[in-house]
Amino acid sequence: MITKMVLKMANLLLLLLFITGCWDQREVEDMAYVVGIGLDKAEDDDDRVKVTYLISNPEVGSLAQGGSAGEEPPREIISFVADDFVTSRNLANTVVSKEITYDLLRILIVSEEFASKPDFLRWVYDATKSMEIRRDTKLLVTKEKTSEFIQNNQPLLETRPHEYFEKMYDLGSESGMTPKSDLMTFFRITEADADLFLAAYGTAQQSNERNKGQDPEQIIAGEFDYEGETNTAQYAGSAIFNEGKMFNTLTLEETRITYLLNPTLEFESILTSLPDPFNEKYKIATKIIQNGETSIKMNLKKKNPTIDVEVPVLVEVLTNHSGINFAKDKDKREKLKKSFEERLTEKIEELVKKTQEEFGTEPFGWSLIARKHFKSIPEWETFDWMNTYPDMKINVTTKVRLGKFGRQGEMLNIEDVRD
Repeated sequence: MITKMVLKMANLLLLLLFITGCWDQREVEDMAYVVGIGLDKAEDDDDRVKVTYLISNPEVGSLAQGGSAGEEPPREIISFVADDFVTSRNLANTVVSKEITYDLLRILIVSEEFASKPDFLRWVYDATKSMEIRRDTKLLVTKEKTSEFIQNNQPLLETRPHEYFEKMYDLGSESGMTPKSDLMTFFRITEADADLFLAAYGTAQQSNERNKGQDPEQIIAGEFDYEGETNTAQYAGSAIFNEGKMFNTLTLEETRITYLLNPTLEFESILTSLPDPFNEKYKIATKIIQNGETSIKMNLKKKNPTIDVEVPVLVEVLTNHSGINFAKDKDKREKLKKSFEERLTEKIEELVKKTQEEFGTEPFGWSLIARKHFKSIPEWETFDWMNTYPDMKINVTTKVRLGKFGRQGEMLNIEDVRD
């Protein structure tokens, strides 16, 4: 009996020798990690696509780098025409000596020209078939060809491409300058066939239409006027998709308003300037923070459906050029609060009207709320959100609660200083 037990244990130990091998192990230095894929329309061939790989060197910038790693470039870029961006990995190995992998893919970049094509949806849905492509991969639309954008995008403060894009997207969504766009949201909204999808908009080209006197919030990427020595790439505003096809853009200000109207989105804070109700010459720098969830109430059973939207925000005053001490004057605070509410409501109503008259539907995620008012899918489909939305009556109110008036509430009397 004991002998049989010993033999069984010996056999089990012997089997362990065969299952603890490292035959499928892949070393980091043997892999070429693609962190960004660019997609452009192939010239003279509608059945193929131009693929651009942004390959990151994982050893550059790491604490463990040694030997000649510090002399290696942080990235490698290759562009070529292929049948798709899934099987294109093998083609890339004709010039790249390491095995191509999408394990660290962070962003899918498409040109505006390609995203505006009716067959763009067919190409981007290839991402659903690959096991290596994550659904939270970011989606970016560029004004120029993606091959040009990736070549010209050379950040000075962040040499590691994967961290650069993560930081840019995080900062953009925290301040509302770019939408939270990823493949999962794109697929969900496209398949639902009711709302508009917003993708981040970027470019490394300076627009010829830049106006130095232009309101800095009425811009999209490429129109920001600046001087100095930095990366030429800009990220501002949104690319609008309807049924999987891009057809328009939103400005920086309009993109920020979508955050206020979408109850599923959160942002950290928005820094913006609002008119000073006490002196038309000045503007007041403010910090806008969400003060609760946006209220969306719908009555869709009426002949003329209505939507009542209430946006609660906390507004902190950061500058005060008119010199009024709001902290000690209740009447002035009430006037300031009313002015902020009227201004914000006006801007929101302008965008809502634009979505009804120009776009035909909305990018605020309201259709998800509307579905709850119907008992069945056929009833929802009969309602036909896209055809009904343009004729709806939408009432918008903004509830402002004043926050801090800066670190020092009492202002200096400039006239007394100059006396």
